[in-house]
Amino acid sequence: MQQPPNGVPATELPPMRWLKSRRSNPSGNCVELAELPGGGIAVRNSRHPEGPALIYTVDEIAAFVLGARDGDFDHLIPPSRTRD
Repeated sequence: MQQPPNGVPATELPPMRWLKSRRSNPSGNCVELAELPGGGIAVRNSRHPEGPALIYTVDEIAAFVLGARDGDFDHLIPPSRTRD
């Protein structure tokens, strides 16, 4: 199955379950991810659920998640927001 184009409006994607971090802001400022039927991963901004979705491969998302676990992006977050 061919993946949808990058930047496709999320409303044009097939119905799917969008997930967000348990640490997400209760006011809805979240990054959401969903598994596409063809095996890719869609990413959207929860403040704009009808807005564009970025489409990634599983390998790309895995590299990002592993990098986040390793602290590769910690410098982007204010010290007051990081976990001990």
